[in-house]
Amino acid sequence: MGVINVTPDSFWEGSRARAEAVTDIAADMIAAGAAILDIGGESTRPGAAYLSPDAELERVAPAIEALRSRWDIALSVDTRKSVVARAAIAAGADIVNDVAALEDDPAMAPLCAASGVPVVLMHKKGVPKTMQDEPYYDDCPAEVFSYLATAARRAIAAGIKAENIILDPGIGFGKRLDDNLALLARLDELCGGGYPVLVGLSRKSFIGSITGRDPAGRMAGSLAAACAALAKGASIFRVHDVAQTVDALRVFQACAGKPEPDWERRA
Repeated sequence: MGVINVTPDSFWEGSRARAEAVTDIAADMIAAGAAILDIGGESTRPGAAYLSPDAELERVAPAIEALRSRWDIALSVDTRKSVVARAAIAAGADIVNDVAALEDDPAMAPLCAASGVPVVLMHKKGVPKTMQDEPYYDDCPAEVFSYLATAARRAIAAGIKAENIILDPGIGFGKRLDDNLALLARLDELCGGGYPVLVGLSRKSFIGSITGRDPAGRMAGSLAAACAALAKGASIFRVHDVAQTVDALRVFQACAGKPEPDWERRA
């Protein structure tokens, strides 16, 4: 899943896409092996403020329209607002990637159910603006995995098909370094629960905490983390560096003596 941030304030400057550059970025990601493009108009980095639906829509809708007019690749909209999700689906989005696991907006679950689109349910603690203000868990993996199991049941009760549910442990969203590492160490528990698991590890601050590098210097750490997550059973990788991640995962699989991953896409 290639990340396309049509935002001026995402945590890594290199991931911010100007509107006129969206199709060029998408073309490179598709050529490199992306199976999904994830378009987001609101930064949810630690400390980020809430963005109005109108402002988010102004960024997201034209980007999705431009991509859908050129490619038949799966498009995901990264939003926690039903107004934005509805417009994005109308513009051609196939997946709703909700960092709030359908909880922030009561209209989101009914919309996804009626639209029949796959949904990504992510765990976060609190809201982006304050989620890194001393988060605490007694047992982070147990609490996160329990939350996601409940979120999946809640989605099914709202009419979303079980086969349309994807879970994301929310690495970096209201977690300390040790919490993130514990989640990755026990990710196989979540991956064994019957739902595909998405991980967003690319260039995140926990990698900087380990390596001492800023976001621009975290590619190697991101690739190592992606391989670790693959070994635990993750099946979708939300990344900034598509070509490098595809290569790393292919080589890791080959060295592990496993069949080559299926990188087929609709494009």
